[in-house]
Amino acid sequence: MPEPATKRYLQDDQPEGVPPLELTGERTLPDVPEENYWYRRHLAVYEWIAPQVAGMQVADLACGEGYGSDVLAQRAAGVIGVDANPDAHEHARLRYVRDNLRFQRDLVENVADLDVDLDAVVFLQTIEHIEDVPSLLGAITAAAPLAFISTPNRLTLAPEGAEKSDNPWHLREYLLQEYRAVLEGSFASVEILGLFHARKLAVHERAIALGWDHVHRALRITKPFYDRFTPAISAADFALRDEGEADLEKALDFVAVCRR
Repeated sequence: MPEPATKRYLQDDQPEGVPPLELTGERTLPDVPEENYWYRRHLAVYEWIAPQVAGMQVADLACGEGYGSDVLAQRAAGVIGVDANPDAHEHARLRYVRDNLRFQRDLVENVADLDVDLDAVVFLQTIEHIEDVPSLLGAITAAAPLAFISTPNRLTLAPEGAEKSDNPWHLREYLLQEYRAVLEGSFASVEILGLFHARKLAVHERAIALGWDHVHRALRITKPFYDRFTPAISAADFALRDEGEADLEKALDFVAVCRR
């Protein structure tokens, strides 16, 4: 797939009174066609978690634009979306309005101080941004008995042999066993699943292995093809698999289910 967009993009077609967010690379956004692959890749995990937190009180840490908190709130008893960024917070609270959903502008490290008894914490695609990971994991463990924590597989982002990709927001990226070790230092039980391409993205992946990149460049159809293909990707074009179903070391992202 093409890399995340780097030129200036704003969200399209926002509801009246909701300020659009700019795509900076720090967080993914819906309503940006060029970013749709990355948005759906994140959304697929939120949609998988949502039924597992049905009836629970949930904190969605580093919730960004707020779309994931809204997905969780469709099943959870209550959701607090927590993010320190003022623009993201303002956008989220105006765009996603439910009786059981609220947004709080705060640091994720303050999760243990939230004014609700939490059943679960959701913390997706952000641990790689955190400097003091053990301290934050300790706070999450203290705040709730259940946590869903995801991170990208370094092998899918970084050049071969590199310690991390060139994403300036990432402080550290993990291989499978590194990720497992850091989580097991804070939780009594850690189950890791892998996110993989499915349906048309799996077909696209096979086509690349057979030389599709050379074909579309030679035919000069790269932009027209991806202008159609990328916006058509859905969350169903990703699938979560456990260790019995797939080689997790080849996963796009690692999704950990952690219990204290």
